[in-house]
Amino acid sequence: MAGPGLEFEYEIADLEEKIVSLERTTDRTTEIESAIRSLRMARVAKLKETYSSLDPWQTVQVARHKNRPYTRDYLNLAFDEFVELHGDRHFGDDRAMLSGFAKLDRFKVMVLGHQKGRTYKERAACHFGCAHPEGYRKAMLRMKLAEKYKLPVICFIDTPGAYPGIGAEERGQAQVIAESMFLMSRLRTPIICVVIGEGGSGGALGIGVGDRVAVMQHAYYSVISPEGCAGILWKSHEHAPKAAAALKFTSEHLKRLGIVDDVLEEPLGGAHRDHHQMASRMKDYLSRQLVHLEALPIDELVEQRYEKFRRIGVFLESGEASELVS
Repeated sequence: MAGPGLEFEYEIADLEEKIVSLERTTDRTTEIESAIRSLRMARVAKLKETYSSLDPWQTVQVARHKNRPYTRDYLNLAFDEFVELHGDRHFGDDRAMLSGFAKLDRFKVMVLGHQKGRTYKERAACHFGCAHPEGYRKAMLRMKLAEKYKLPVICFIDTPGAYPGIGAEERGQAQVIAESMFLMSRLRTPIICVVIGEGGSGGALGIGVGDRVAVMQHAYYSVISPEGCAGILWKSHEHAPKAAAALKFTSEHLKRLGIVDDVLEEPLGGAHRDHHQMASRMKDYLSRQLVHLEALPIDELVEQRYEKFRRIGVFLESGEASELVS
């Protein structure tokens, strides 16, 4: 069970509390066992009902859940022999961006990913998942290293956006994100990108150019965060739910619009309820995609990657446009 629930999960949380209370009973009778089974069935039914009809703003809340698995969780559960690499050889080491060698089944890979941290101290050290320019320079160094040794690159995207501070801008935030995207578009090794939580703005795009781009079922991928959009259009973050609905950034919309290639189904009630099952699904998906991409000639791989992103953003002048985004 995921612990304290979200604001739309009060009924689920109530059922879970009752289950825990009964399970702590020392002298279990037949009636108590029957009650526990009934409550568990009611919990599963309520989870299915709730998570099959999440609105965009609720999806954002799930994507930001404090217990949701982060990049380091997947490294611990789905990969072997992770060796972290630090620093950008220019300014410093950005803890919001993890990088290093790892093994996934028979594949040796280079892993890059945003990291948010669990406790407030960890989150502050990781800038709440918002990478500085040195984070993207670190990522580019690892990409070049992966290309040199013919290692596939796996990117885990989970950020509300690149760090917006003055220091980051002084050190070339926009420039380095553009350079990272340009490098990824030409990198001569397979690249798989997965949005595991928040996929916000240029911070996500900085490591988001790949041969396969996937998004988890209850994650979002957007040009701007709902609060940022609401602040610009309505001058108030109170309108974030309205902005979330207008942005069309849920996995369902992203797949329909051709922004992502695949949607990874999450365990019942979200990935934050079962890290191990989600890690197993992630490992299976990555392994299958690596087998397919490994078989492609490198020139064909790079050309397909280029064409893939050229096809995004087709404009329609007929009524088909409204049908596509509805």
